[in-house]
Amino acid sequence: MEAGHKSAGVTETERMLADFCERSFLKLWTYPNPYKDDGKELCDVLAAFGDHIFVFFDREKAYGENPDTDPLIAWDRWKRRAIDRQIITAHGAERYLRSGRPIYLDAKLTVPFPLSVDPAATVHKIVVAHGAKNACARSSEQNIYGSLAITYCDPDKGHAPRPFHVDLDRQDPVHLFDSHNLPIILGELDTISDFSRYLDEKVRAIRRFDVLAYCGEEDLLGHYLFNFDQATNVHRIGSDEPVTGVMIGEGEWHGFVNSALYQNTKREDEVSYFWDELIQRTCQNLLDGTLGGNADLLRGQSAIVEMVKEPRFVRRALSSKIRENVINFPNTGGLTRHVSLMPSFYPEVGYVFFQLRAPEAIRVQPDYLDKRRTLLEIACGAARNKFPHLHKVIGIGMDAPKFAWNTNSEDFILMPGEPWPDDVRDHYQALNEDWCFFDTPQLQKYEQTVTQFVPPKAALVGEKLGRNEQCPCGSGKKHKKCHGA
Repeated sequence: MEAGHKSAGVTETERMLADFCERSFLKLWTYPNPYKDDGKELCDVLAAFGDHIFVFFDREKAYGENPDTDPLIAWDRWKRRAIDRQIITAHGAERYLRSGRPIYLDAKLTVPFPLSVDPAATVHKIVVAHGAKNACARSSEQNIYGSLAITYCDPDKGHAPRPFHVDLDRQDPVHLFDSHNLPIILGELDTISDFSRYLDEKVRAIRRFDVLAYCGEEDLLGHYLFNFDQATNVHRIGSDEPVTGVMIGEGEWHGFVNSALYQNTKREDEVSYFWDELIQRTCQNLLDGTLGGNADLLRGQSAIVEMVKEPRFVRRALSSKIRENVINFPNTGGLTRHVSLMPSFYPEVGYVFFQLRAPEAIRVQPDYLDKRRTLLEIACGAARNKFPHLHKVIGIGMDAPKFAWNTNSEDFILMPGEPWPDDVRDHYQALNEDWCFFDTPQLQKYEQTVTQFVPPKAALVGEKLGRNEQCPCGSGKKHKKCHGA
């Protein structure tokens, strides 16, 4: 597949949307302006990964403000063009995707869509409406950002028409973003895992409650991120209380984004983008036709696909551990290797990080990289033998960056560990006899607690707090319901 086959978007807002999606969903799984088999565009951006399909529709329409025009008429005219028509098109796109008909990357129908699209997948229909932000902000002093207010309810129970308030059908929900909150949503939920979990929980809440109302999508996101259920280890919208509706007030996002907890977490997350760089670099090699090996990153399983599944806070932990291992690589000279096993967000998945320092005489040999990959494979097999709960082992191998700062490359291996027959176990046990990966007296275990949000260290030091006092992390919650839990 050549990079030139991908559209970059037609309008300025489409290009902005495509750029956001490429950074959030990554290059290989994001395609602007795909076409149906009749030569018409299917949507503005189509992203597909696993059993999730994201269908984006972008519409920019100037909001006509005329002092002589009834505000309801101006609102209705803009809403019909920027929102209602796009929702109808979104429902049509979902029907097309579920029909199993082909998708193409060009209007001439010569380049097939490279991803497998499961007609039974979860389809997230997303409409992005531009053009009303300034008029919306001017309409009310309480509207901090100029975001559209949304209410999901049954079609026969909507409100009387009100400017900048949109009633959406809870029976067949479409997600509605606007100029302000699109970059917030895709900026905060910038992994496929985080974004899909948010949309899944949102749809669950829409269908559970008779009414879900909020003043802006960013406020719903703030509520979602703040509302963490420790019993199930997931974020929730609303609660399990026997209520029929949930309304999220203005300012939820504003309060959250200005908290010390949020700001410190963003600083801690910076290291996690090393994980993204590894993925993006490999994806770009495929687009450029320079990726070696026989791994199919678009179809089936691969190490990169497993890496993409990790949410942001786990990427932070993995990147931090890799950085620690790189810094602490022993300076013993000669042929030196270091291997570590790192846990995934998924209990049955583990990562083997392998570093090798070889003398120059070995590194210049033509088969050096093949030998390095073989050692990585042995280490992955040894990890599966040592830790039988692992169903998948992903290997990441490279020359020790501490001593190969000017030139390096990465190897990736996905080793399925389920089933793991006796002959395979014995095979890797025999290969590991000379190397003793995960079987030496120097083997060390470490325990690490990873949380999605990281409170400032200084905020948690000091006198003992009462359980009903406000938590010093800046969350705004009582200590007993936050870091005192």
